Amino acid sequence: MNSTPASTVCVPTLRRKVAWRILPLVVVLYVVSYLDRANVAFAKLRMGQALGFSEEVFGFGIGVFFVGYLFLEIPGALLVERWSARKWFARILITWGVISAAMAFVRTPAQFYWARFLLGMAEAGFFPGIIVYFSHWFVQSDRSRALSWLLVSVPFSLALGAPVSSLLLDVQSLGLAGWQWLFIVEGLPAVLLGFLVLACFTDRPRNAHWLSQAERDHLENELAAEAAAKETVLKLSVWQALRLPAVWLLALGVMIGNSGGYAMNFWLPTTVKNLSKGSDKMTLLYSGIYYAFGILSVLVSGYSADRTGDRKWHAAGGMMTTGFFLLCSTIPGQPFGTQMIWLCLTALAAFFWIAPFWTLPSLTLTASAAAAATGLINMGANLAGYLGNHATGWLRSHQFSESQCLQFLAACFIAGGFLLSFLRLPNKSPRP
Repeated sequence: MNSTPASTVCVPTLRRKVAWRILPLVVVLYVVSYLDRANVAFAKLRMGQALGFSEEVFGFGIGVFFVGYLFLEIPGALLVERWSARKWFARILITWGVISAAMAFVRTPAQFYWARFLLGMAEAGFFPGIIVYFSHWFVQSDRSRALSWLLVSVPFSLALGAPVSSLLLDVQSLGLAGWQWLFIVEGLPAVLLGFLVLACFTDRPRNAHWLSQAERDHLENELAAEAAAKETVLKLSVWQALRLPAVWLLALGVMIGNSGGYAMNFWLPTTVKNLSKGSDKMTLLYSGIYYAFGILSVLVSGYSADRTGDRKWHAAGGMMTTGFFLLCSTIPGQPFGTQMIWLCLTALAAFFWIAPFWTLPSLTLTASAAAAATGLINMGANLAGYLGNHATGWLRSHQFSESQCLQFLAACFIAGGFLLSFLRLPNKSPRP
C-alpha cells in the first residue's frame, strides 16, 4: 500500500466525510430492518383478535424469527469481511422486504411461524455484517460513536413505528385490514433500499471514488496499522477466536441480558396497554415516549464510551441498571403515571449498554477472528430473542401477572450484566 504523508490529508475533514457518506444510509437501513422485525408487536394489538392467536402463539412466533436468524450469523459476517458488503446487504434487504410484506397474508399459527422463521433467515447476517463493515471505515477511537448512530435506529424505528402503525391499524382498503396494511407498507421500502444499496454502497476505502487518492491511502494505512498492531499483540485464527473464554462470556452475557431486552421491546405495547387500560392509540403513544428516551440514551452512551475509553462497564452497568429500574416499575400500588416514569428510566438504561458492548469483540481480535467472534456473539444475542419472547408468551398464557413478567425480564438484565462484569478485556485510553 502506498504511503501518503499525513500533511496532505486533513484528518478531521476525512473523518467527517466518511461519516456523512456511510452513516446516513446505514441508519436508514437499520431503521427499516428493526421496524420490519418488531412491527409484529404493533400489529398484535389487532392481529391476535382477528386470527384468534393466543399469547403463547405470539411468543413462539416472535421468538422463532431468531431461530432462523442463527443460520447465517457467522457466514454473513465473514462474507462482509472477505467478499462484498454491498452485494450481501442488497440480497438481505430485498428478500426480507418481500417476506415482511407477505406477513400480511398469514392465517394460521403454522403460517405465522414459517413467515417469522423465513424473515429471520432473510435478515441474518445484517447486524454483524454492519459491525464488520464499520471496521473497514472507522478507526477504533471512532467506532463506538459510529455504532451509536447505527443503534439509535432501534429506538428511533420503534418511536417512529408506534404512531405510524397506529394510523395504519385503522386503514381498511381493498379487502385488507389495518394490521395487514401495516406489514405491507412497512415491508416494501426494504426492497427499494436493496437496489439503492447496489448503486450507492462502497465496500472499502480503496473503492471510494468520492475520496481523493491521498484520503484513500491515508485511511487504508491507518486501518492497516491498527490491524497490524492487533496481529502483533494477539494473532488468532477464526477457530482459535471461537475457543476464547472471553468470546463465550460475551455470547452468554448478551444472550441472558438480551432475553430481557428483546422481550421488553416486543411486548412493550401489550405491557403498556395492560398497565394503562387505555386505547390502542394511547398505548402506542406511550410506547413511542419510551423509545424516544432510548434515542437519547444511545447517543450519550456512544459519546461517553469513546471519551472515557471504557466499554466493559458501560455495557455491564447499563444492563444491571436496566434491571433495577424495571424492578422499581413493579412496586405494588403505583399509579400508571409513576410506572411510566420508571419505564422511561428503564429505556435510558436499556439502550445505554448496546453500542459499547458491540465494540468489545474488535478491541483485541484480528479482522477475520473478530468477524467470526461477532457472528458467534450475535448468535447468542439473537437466541435471546427466541428464549425471552417464548418465555414471556408462556408466562402470559399461564396467567402470570404483568409485574411477574416484568420481574422475569429484570432478572435477565441483572444476570447478563453480572456475567459481563467478569470480562478481562483491556480498557482503551480516553480519546484526546
